[in-house]
Amino acid sequence: MSDQSRPHRTAAVIPAAGRGVRLGPGAPKALRALSGTPMLIHAVRAMAASRSVSLVVVVAPPDGAAEVKNLLDEHALPERTDYLVVPGGDTRQESVRLGLDALPEGISAVLVHDAARPLVPVDTVDAVIEAVRDGAPAVVPALPLADTVKEVEPGAPGEPEPVLGTPVRARLRAVQTPQGFDRDTLVRAHAAVAVSGEGATDDAGMVEQLGAPVVVVPGHEEAFKVTRPLDLVLAEAVLARRRANDGF
Repeated sequence: MSDQSRPHRTAAVIPAAGRGVRLGPGAPKALRALSGTPMLIHAVRAMAASRSVSLVVVVAPPDGAAEVKNLLDEHALPERTDYLVVPGGDTRQESVRLGLDALPEGISAVLVHDAARPLVPVDTVDAVIEAVRDGAPAVVPALPLADTVKEVEPGAPGEPEPVLGTPVRARLRAVQTPQGFDRDTLVRAHAAVAVSGEGATDDAGMVEQLGAPVVVVPGHEEAFKVTRPLDLVLAEAVLARRRANDGF
């Protein structure tokens, strides 16, 4: 069977094993509630909203896989999609690899999505998948930067830091998820790039290290990452607006 006639099946891997320390003490970040529903469930639904996604793999805290599985069972999720929960590792990089290891045969494209980006619209998910299907080994949704960026020499906390330079803003993008990959390319990247320190936090960056091309598609302002208390306020506001508009 030629590559062209092989059906494209897409899986989404959601690493959700982290603690999310910047949001302060309490539940792991992925289990924080947004409008009464854990952020992780919003993120799973965002992936499953795409008709192209046939499987969502949630990589849970090593000691919390049963809890996360119960959580998925308790919430209404699209029935056309399969769901799998696997225990994760000590770093995001290890957790993504464990999610990849759990993928069945027949999956040709993989999305890697942050549980802390619960509100990514389905059009963005579909745009990433379409670019992978069109032949891109790695695809990243991204937005132009609103702010000018300065490169600085890091100093002591609270001390003024010297500016080293100002990158040209037109060439910079803030990247989001889901990042999309040809499965074989992402598996090769995880095999080639050793975990060091806290490990890689950007899967597309690992593919770049292979020398494979990475392309950008337009991201969406609602795909922001919930990391600070203010982000929770913004996320609640987005959900309230969606309820008003969609009546869901």
